[in-house]
Amino acid sequence: MERAEYERMHAVEDRMWWYRGLRALAASELARALARSAAAGPVLDAGCGTGGMLRVLGATTGGRPTFGLEYDAIAASLAAAKAGRPVASGSVNEMPLGDATLAGYVSLDVLCHGGVEPGRALKEAHRCLRPGAIAVFNLPAYGWMLSAHDKRVHNVRRFTRGQVGALLSAHGFRVLRSSYWNTFLFPLMLLHRLIERDDAESDVRDYPAWLDAIFSTALAVERALIGMGLNLPFGGSLIVVAARNE
Repeated sequence: MERAEYERMHAVEDRMWWYRGLRALAASELARALARSAAAGPVLDAGCGTGGMLRVLGATTGGRPTFGLEYDAIAASLAAAKAGRPVASGSVNEMPLGDATLAGYVSLDVLCHGGVEPGRALKEAHRCLRPGAIAVFNLPAYGWMLSAHDKRVHNVRRFTRGQVGALLSAHGFRVLRSSYWNTFLFPLMLLHRLIERDDAESDVRDYPAWLDAIFSTALAVERALIGMGLNLPFGGSLIVVAARNE
């Protein structure tokens, strides 16, 4: 990403509604899946940015230790300080890890990035995960929703649920859960995309407290519905839980 975007993310990710909602959803889905997995080993936050998700995961998640991997050396340093966890510098396209060492793999808005080759990254994830290990992916939805913000953070692709399912299946994973989310706010997102300019303000920023509370509540309701097993039919993002084939 552009340096300014890393700085914005580092500054607001612990309090902005979007990051809080995303990480709560990913953490809950990961914990639920790990509880049903016999795979041992650590959990990797692959492409951990400035460490917000790694901090949410804590020292352990599902009884497994956590650590991060980040391509940008400055972001990796910030992540290690923020989360208090080890963070390696490296690419998800070629991870500095041994074969079959991981019990879990978290990938939040990484496969969409211009510097990432989705097939190669998934091949690496498959190599490093143990059989039956868990992978959780968050991805932006719908290619036609590419925005000024996507360009700013170097996102070059968005996905449908079918595309993600086919991609994972082709690289040795089986999908356990797949749901769109950010559904209730999707009409606002669509309107924003239609009227925004190429030089629009970054989406990563502080919002008025009342608006942040409304958006946070919408995501909390969605998280509860997904937690009860409901797959939402559309939305601005996709959350996907998969297992490495035995």
